[in-house]
Amino acid sequence: MYRLTFTIILFITLIIMSTETFSQEKLQYNNLTKAESDVINAKGTELPFIGKFTNYSEQGTYICKKCGAALYHSTDKFSSECGWPSFDDEIKGAVVRYTDADGMRTEITCANCGAHLGHVFEGERFTSKNLRHCVNSVSLDFVPAILDAGRYGTAVFAGGCFWGVEYFMQKEPGVISVISGYTGGKVRNPTYKEVCTGKTGHAEAVKIIYNPGKTTYDKLLRLFMEIHDPTQIGGQGPDLGEQYRSEIFYLNDDQKKIAEKDIKLLKDKGYKIATAITPASDFFEAERYHQDYYFNNGKTPYCHGYIKRF
Repeated sequence: MYRLTFTIILFITLIIMSTETFSQEKLQYNNLTKAESDVINAKGTELPFIGKFTNYSEQGTYICKKCGAALYHSTDKFSSECGWPSFDDEIKGAVVRYTDADGMRTEITCANCGAHLGHVFEGERFTSKNLRHCVNSVSLDFVPAILDAGRYGTAVFAGGCFWGVEYFMQKEPGVISVISGYTGGKVRNPTYKEVCTGKTGHAEAVKIIYNPGKTTYDKLLRLFMEIHDPTQIGGQGPDLGEQYRSEIFYLNDDQKKIAEKDIKLLKDKGYKIATAITPASDFFEAERYHQDYYFNNGKTPYCHGYIKRF
């Protein structure tokens, strides 16, 4: 009897594990710009002191730009004044070492996708660990949360004031972080005031980091299409201007196909969709007071709400 009970429990456990594995979204590698590919795929080196994360001091996790794998925690980052981000430890199993062809240096790459990160040096005595991972900023992205080892998905959507989109996305199970920012424009590091002129070409957008074992890009995209009006042109609700446009910024071909499929579904239902589908470009984080806006102010969105469309 006990053996039978144990067998049944084991069988149920295997079914649950199989279901969880099946539901895990298979993430495609992100498309790279030429500048990113020159470093990440061709093993180049970005110029010193120009990288976004060289002097970056926010708390969270650095992930691989190509595949979304968690690589380094901010607690292991230190200032070496060498011109590139420096870490004295990596997330266990996240980084692989190879001796350069000349036998002089040791290259470090992402253990998941092989993306070139930089080089590792020992004996410099910058920290007690006596180790320095010298990493190119362009090989990294950042998540304002402490992540476990593994891969994470990214989605970028613009649908009116980023406060409202952020509010609804933050409440969705499986979402780890939502960052409000600006993308799709022609000016680097724009300010909110500049974007509001409508002259920089940027849209107010959110960058969503999610756990692919708990949600999927398709589910998040459908939620996005249901919390704003994708039929409105040149604004959202009372907020008018191209900076408030509806747009999906895809990071890879899978995301593009999913966006095209879901928009077709809505058009087949009679919706006149105005949402654009555009390759992702540089995403610039908005000023600190824009982050977690409604949660910090105890208010609710004024031009976003939920309407079932799928």
